[in-house]
Order: sequence, then C-alpha cells, then structure tokens
Amino acid sequence: MMMTANENRMAASLDPFFDFEDYFPSMIVRLGAEGFIGELCHGFQLLMDGEKGVITFESLKRNSLVLGLEDMRDDEIVCMLREGDLDGDGTLNQMEFCILMFRLSPGLMDGTKQLVDGSGRSSCVNVI
Repeated sequence: MMMTANENRMAASLDPFFDFEDYFPSMIVRLGAEGFIGELCHGFQLLMDGEKGVITFESLKRNSLVLGLEDMRDDEIVCMLREGDLDGDGTLNQMEFCILMFRLSPGLMDGTKQLVDGSGRSSCVNVI
C-alpha cells in the first residue's frame, strides 16, 4: 500500500531511520546512464516554467500534485528550491536540478562519476 505525502512526512519525522525507496540506482541499471540522464531532463521539463525555462516557486507549487506533494506548504517548497539553487537566483536551472537529484539519492552518490563527463559537468544539458 502506497503512503500519502503526509504519511511519508509523518513517518520520517517520527522515525529518524525511516528510509524511502531510492529507485534511481535501479533506473540506471535498466536505462543506462544516458537514458537515466534523459529521464532526469524530462522530469525537469515537466516541472519547469515553460516561459522562463527554469523551475520556479510557482511552477513547483503548480506541479506539486505530479510529485505527490499536493499538501506541501509554501515554506517547504522554498526550502526545496534553496537546497538546489547554486547560483542564488531563487530558481533551479536544468543543471541545478540534475545535481540536486543526485544529491538526494544516496544510492547515486557513489556512482556519479559514471554520469559526469570529463569537464565535471553533468550530461543532462547535452541530452536536450
């Protein structure tokens, strides 16, 4: 049985050892590195503001249902943006989004060298 976003948050807050299912490593095995990066980029495109080309507070709030986070408070959305916002503009560009997804996946942190080219930049921007 799937837990709702509220149930996930409640379980995580009550149990510091609560763990979520990290599907990213198995996705890499199934899709390959390039396919996985393509899926990350597709996720970015679904969440971004179509006119601005970045994920904004408004676009993330509007798409929170897609993420199963319909009950997310505004301050939690702002925290998510801040977590990934490397250039301080209050939004997430495609590179920041890809980096954030890697950082949030414990299973990927050990294998990130496979998905990064020699320049240290994610291949995500090269897929589109």
